[in-house]
Amino acid sequence: MMSFTSIEEVIDGFAGQGYLMDRSLATTVFLSAAISKPLFLEGEPGVGKTELAKVMAAVLGAEMIRLQCYEGLDANSALYEWNYPKQMLEIRLEEARGVDKDRIGENIFSDAFLLERPLLKAIQAPPSKRVVLLIDEVDRSDEEFEAFLLEVLSDFQISIPEIGTLKASQPPLVVLTSNRTRDLHEALKRRCLYHWIDYPDFDKEVGIVMARVPGIEARLAEQICHFMQWIRAQDLFKLPGVAETVDWAHALLSLGTKEIDKDTVETTLGCILKYKGDIDAMQKLDVSAVLANGGDAGGKPLAFPA
Repeated sequence: MMSFTSIEEVIDGFAGQGYLMDRSLATTVFLSAAISKPLFLEGEPGVGKTELAKVMAAVLGAEMIRLQCYEGLDANSALYEWNYPKQMLEIRLEEARGVDKDRIGENIFSDAFLLERPLLKAIQAPPSKRVVLLIDEVDRSDEEFEAFLLEVLSDFQISIPEIGTLKASQPPLVVLTSNRTRDLHEALKRRCLYHWIDYPDFDKEVGIVMARVPGIEARLAEQICHFMQWIRAQDLFKLPGVAETVDWAHALLSLGTKEIDKDTVETTLGCILKYKGDIDAMQKLDVSAVLANGGDAGGKPLAFPA
């Protein structure tokens, strides 16, 4: 059984992988593993939901199996499919070998011709193998798939008509993520432990950048995070997450940047913002005043360290 010995082990183990978390989130992760309950994470894009599942697998020494959800995702794509080309080839080979017509194709609906998709792969994992199953952006799937997923998570078993019922010998640790593009059914949430991951405060974000971007100087990390805290207070279509903060820090380090200035911001906005309207809106703001005076035109403080 996959679990942690303490909440402190969760905090320290994740920190060792560059993932900083507060005690509330660490407690939820600990309990999810301890009582084998799926962990349901909601939050804005880029706050670290998917990364949490990756780090959990790394800390536990487990394989991470990812099911990326999308509109139109069906059970076959998530569970299994038959390898039709291989089945047809087997039939032709049997014909060439002179196998009796009544017996041709008897074996084509067996494990050898089954293509495991993420859910079946996680369920079929041997007891000795640790597995973290990430069901990513479940809110992008249809309600029909959500209902099917509810059934799978209830018993961790599936039925394949040609083979029979397959049940997990050791249920995987399950992490579901949602960006809240739509509300999920209450029944699915009741099966899980829930946690909302918010944007980090300044100190935590600086710690994340220092942990995830080796070689960056503390002053530059603080300037980056001050600017990101300010930009999230602006009226934009899509606010940047921690992932964009880390990407920007990597980019500035690659450019040899020592100090953020107006030109640096304008030439690297594509690391932070991913919509043209947001970039246009940002270019209309007096970024130079923010950088030079420690505040925007409306007086909102942005105190860069001296």
